[in-house]
Amino acid sequence: MQFTEYGPPAVVHVAEVEEPHAGSGTVRVAVRATGLSPGETLIRSGRLRDLVPMVLPYRTGFDAAGVVDEIGAGVTGVRVGDEVFGMATVTARGANAEFAVLAEWAPKPEAWSWEEAGGAAGSVETGTRVLDRLGVGAGDRVLVHGAAGGVGAVAVQLAIARGATVIGTASESNHDFLRSLGAEPTTYGPGLPGRVRALGGVDTVFDCAGGALPDLLEITGDPARVVTIADFEAGAHGVHMSHGAPADETGDAVGSAADPLAVHGLRIAVELAGQGLLHVPVAATYPLEEAAAAHELSETRHARGKIVLVP
Repeated sequence: MQFTEYGPPAVVHVAEVEEPHAGSGTVRVAVRATGLSPGETLIRSGRLRDLVPMVLPYRTGFDAAGVVDEIGAGVTGVRVGDEVFGMATVTARGANAEFAVLAEWAPKPEAWSWEEAGGAAGSVETGTRVLDRLGVGAGDRVLVHGAAGGVGAVAVQLAIARGATVIGTASESNHDFLRSLGAEPTTYGPGLPGRVRALGGVDTVFDCAGGALPDLLEITGDPARVVTIADFEAGAHGVHMSHGAPADETGDAVGSAADPLAVHGLRIAVELAGQGLLHVPVAATYPLEEAAAAHELSETRHARGKIVLVP
């Protein structure tokens, strides 16, 4: 899946390209399912053209799940035929395809469907990275802003598995969904600080939605206790924007250096999935040929969980 120009979802299309091959330290998988990245819909639209340089054609996709069919030099602990989930490098991408080269991976949990596994790695890595930066542990209270989305829903479960109490913001129609994940729901929008105080307050905030930093700062009283993955105005508020992009892509523009990727989160996810403590909500599944429709759904910002593509 790729696009060759900025534009609406219709510019995304399937193209025939040369097969990728596993290089040193990587594996190739025959993809069974692969996640759609909301950040790439922003890049495709042109909204980030001043922040994220784009080399065309832009091949999309960070996370995928599939069956290993090539193993690169130096790789141990995995065999051809193994079922895995994982992620491509930030610079290479290209996981929305029939074959994908993974730089990081872990065994696919038996409890997860291919669709769940295909959309898991990016959300797991991001959620682990931000919770690590916030130092979330047992007894902490965390607000996940935008808790019903692909990253937010996973972050809620990861935080609860650490022993934290979670309040999550979402539209009222998603409140039962958040309760099913173990979070205390509340609505976003005007009056959020008061609603959070009424629920007992929080120590830290994980912002997955953007657009509410003044309220989030009022809730914590300290920019260091807020981390965002969605608000490009973070630097103006003294808030850290967590990302894994190289400096020449995003870091310089948003005023924060890349955080180390939390790839250890993949193994943690396998353990939690085996204990029934981590599920990957799938909002919708599309064949690769209908990627434009998947982008349209992502842009509504109302998808409950991860949008997944199936080759």
